[in-house]
Amino acid sequence: MQVKETQNEGLKRGYTITVTAAELDDKVVGKLKEAQPEVEMKGFRKGKVPMAMMRKQFGPRLIGEAMQEAIDGAMNDHLTTSGDRPAAQPEMKMANEDWKEGDDVVVNVSYEKLPDVPETDLSKVKLERMVVKADDSAVEEALNNLAESPQAVAYEAKDGAAEDKDQVVIDFVGKIDGEAFEGGAGDDYPLVLGSNSFIPGFEDQLVGTKAGEEKAVTVSFPAEYQAAHLAGKEAVFDVTVKEVRAANAPAIDDELAKKFGAEDLDALKGQIRERLEAEYNGASRAIAKRKLLDELDTLVSFDLPESLVEAEANQIAHQLWHEENPDVQGHDHPEINPTDEHKTLAQRRVKLGLLLADIGQKAEVKVTDQEMTQAIMNQARQYPGQERQFFEFVQQNAQFRQQLQAPMFEDKVVDHIFEKATVAEKTVTKEELQTAVEALESED
Repeated sequence: MQVKETQNEGLKRGYTITVTAAELDDKVVGKLKEAQPEVEMKGFRKGKVPMAMMRKQFGPRLIGEAMQEAIDGAMNDHLTTSGDRPAAQPEMKMANEDWKEGDDVVVNVSYEKLPDVPETDLSKVKLERMVVKADDSAVEEALNNLAESPQAVAYEAKDGAAEDKDQVVIDFVGKIDGEAFEGGAGDDYPLVLGSNSFIPGFEDQLVGTKAGEEKAVTVSFPAEYQAAHLAGKEAVFDVTVKEVRAANAPAIDDELAKKFGAEDLDALKGQIRERLEAEYNGASRAIAKRKLLDELDTLVSFDLPESLVEAEANQIAHQLWHEENPDVQGHDHPEINPTDEHKTLAQRRVKLGLLLADIGQKAEVKVTDQEMTQAIMNQARQYPGQERQFFEFVQQNAQFRQQLQAPMFEDKVVDHIFEKATVAEKTVTKEELQTAVEALESED
């Protein structure tokens, strides 16, 4: 068996693997001898079938198996010896397509190997991390919002016209082109005006209505509406206002705290402060992570596999096209070609992905079984009543498990880098943090 290099350019590698006819025949004979003791054939006792007859019966199938095993074995030996890690499944093609039994087998193999990522001195990474403390005014604002939330507010019937934040009790029937549609009707529905719980424009048209009044509300379903048969269509709702109720916010005291599961008002304030600071920390970490990735992108340079960049650019272009054309489902659409901007973004993603993977591997970063189980349970909660089916799906779908694991691994690697890097904390206001978050979102 011979392996001859035909290409060595950048990350691209090419080889010709030759399996001689004699080597292939030896493998076939070996397989026949191994199977002979268990073979039965009419006219012969078990294990006594002549080799010639076995070869005639099973030879063609075994030649294919032997050929594949020989090529795979040669390829695995080569990868072990060279240390190459293919960026994607190597491409294999028979060089002698008119091959017949008795000929040597010649296969052309090509692939791009993953690059050797240079060592990164993480102590050279310098970052600033924003710190926001939940002050008393922020806690009071959150308390007021809780007091005005539907869980806390009591509604009492009132005379006069409905105003924003009032609750109206309504019966309604929705129609498209004069025909009622499924899911478009309801009785005694308590709707808080301004809650944005109905189609945009619906609640606005009920401001000013009174108990006993009937009103035709005309709205258009959003183009991206989840029910495809309603998306983008105009509908008229015949609405009967049965009662108008005014909001009666409760006092901010221990009784309010108990409604939200706290022992008293001080305990509720403590919970709010913790939640706010957790939100601030999450936002601050996201900003610091982006700055870290920007820093790494500048700090480290190495060759990238063209196949990975091309695949990533195509995926980016495809995803963005579907976001801009939400009404198109599946892949029944014109050919989508990545732009230079898509390719630049793809290069960054591939580069950082390979770099973080290398740093994580060298630091022996692991996602534990317990962490994976918790992530799967969190996902399963999104499918109430179907948790068992979801767990079965996860067990049978390695790709989905990888999709769950990848961001967890990345976050653990980022935390590892934060520990090694020089990170200076800067105390800022929540408004400054919000401005930074908005700037981050505008870049995505």
